[in-house]
Amino acid sequence: MSPVLEVCCGSYASALAAQEGGAHRVELCDNLYEGGTTPSHGTLSLAREKLTIKINVLVRPRGSDFVYSDDEMEIIRRDVIMCKELGVDGVVIGFLTPRGEIDVDKTTEIVRLARPMSVTFHRAFDMCKDPYRALEELIDVGIDRVLTSGQKNMAPEGIDLIAELVKKAGDRIIIMPGAGLEVENIAEFHKKVGAKEYHSTLWDRVESSMEYRQEGVYMGGLPEIPEFSWMQTSVVKVKQFIKELK
Repeated sequence: MSPVLEVCCGSYASALAAQEGGAHRVELCDNLYEGGTTPSHGTLSLAREKLTIKINVLVRPRGSDFVYSDDEMEIIRRDVIMCKELGVDGVVIGFLTPRGEIDVDKTTEIVRLARPMSVTFHRAFDMCKDPYRALEELIDVGIDRVLTSGQKNMAPEGIDLIAELVKKAGDRIIIMPGAGLEVENIAEFHKKVGAKEYHSTLWDRVESSMEYRQEGVYMGGLPEIPEFSWMQTSVVKVKQFIKELK
């Protein structure tokens, strides 16, 4: 059986493109340039109406670290309940202690709140002090899958740890490699790792339809991405990625 492809989508348009390309599931987010935050109710409700594939939703109130205040936790609870009410398939979460360990109490609470949705623990895992202890704790809590780049910036750099985690996890939990996986490297990566699921953005730059462009006014984004363009999932790249996995 071919591995599952989850496409990380920063917009409704990207989610539609992922589905058209043949992705098995999307992780729907917002603000990918700061690591991803929870998308809006409007985005989620329309995506659930239009998509037939599975939708997992990133539940994260802000960028930066994964140590959350009481108020931030209340936002997270409400967003998880919103996801459940909208009928999405899963949520994506991650909670750490200031000492770089899994916050077992917060994780346990949100897993219970989220059921019957699936629960993925995101790349907060890559910021843990001890990945082996973290893995066992997440298994005990009942997490369904762990998204990881092997505690490196990109999954190809963390391939040795990822391969070891896949073996240690066995059938107890899904290890889903992500970050830096592209059409050009996924076949060789899969041959070495043998994961059941993979995670990728697979995007291309889309140019704005604006004809008049005000010069010298900067509205945000990254310096390497021009003001009048954005990144969006590529149907072609999704199809190519899936082909390379077979």
